[in-house]
Amino acid sequence: MIGSFTDTHCHLNLNLYQSDLVEVLERARQQGVQRILIPGVDLVTSRRAVELGKTDPQLFAAVGVHPNDALSWNETSLSELKTLADSPGVLAIGEIGLDYYRDFAPPSLQMEIFLAQLNLAEEIQKPVVIHSRFALKELWQTLEYWHQGLIRHQSPLAARPGVLHSYDGDLETALIAIDLGFMIGVSGPVTYKNAQDRQKLVSGLPLQAILLETDAPYLTPHPFRGKRNEPGNVVKVAEKIAELHSLPVSTVAEITSANSDRVFGWRLID
Repeated sequence: MIGSFTDTHCHLNLNLYQSDLVEVLERARQQGVQRILIPGVDLVTSRRAVELGKTDPQLFAAVGVHPNDALSWNETSLSELKTLADSPGVLAIGEIGLDYYRDFAPPSLQMEIFLAQLNLAEEIQKPVVIHSRFALKELWQTLEYWHQGLIRHQSPLAARPGVLHSYDGDLETALIAIDLGFMIGVSGPVTYKNAQDRQKLVSGLPLQAILLETDAPYLTPHPFRGKRNEPGNVVKVAEKIAELHSLPVSTVAEITSANSDRVFGWRLID
């Protein structure tokens, strides 16, 4: 084993894992993965994430409604999320954000539920797991304004506001986000041979601001691209980051796991 790893974004709550979840988790343990955060994308998967968190001390949950599932939002969604967020093992609100790549929900509705969930995160003092696709400018303006509110209200959450999941924006915005306390999620695409721009971005990030993610079952890293992703593959992401930063993989594992503890507070509930 080359280190103790944390997968901070893994959708084990999807049906693709129903038949072999036990085996998937065992393979992850064999690779040294000790903690996995399971984000919801709607109320159904948020409930599933909470239930999974009760079955295994390795598993934790985030609850939220993804922008591509914004049409599922109704008048009771926010109160249901708040109730779920109070469950043991729920560490964050997410996966939330904006997605202008897929036309699954009007931008105005996406923004409405994004703001509602940001406000919930502040109310309950839990960090956010942020999705952005083709929407970084508007999303970041919203996050900056929200973060300024955390500072005005002297919220402890201002020091650990959350993570920009599977970040694919520019380095300048990433460094601004890091200065405000956000973490940057790095996932499988950093391993792709044609991903020189993303590799250059990750090379420019301080390791103390990086979180390891698989986004399983999606974004499978090289050399397993084309197959269903699993949390054990987070090691491949760590190996690429280690190569880009000229560091041992064990160092990447140690520092990124410590980073995840700072934002999500794993040890507070161990």
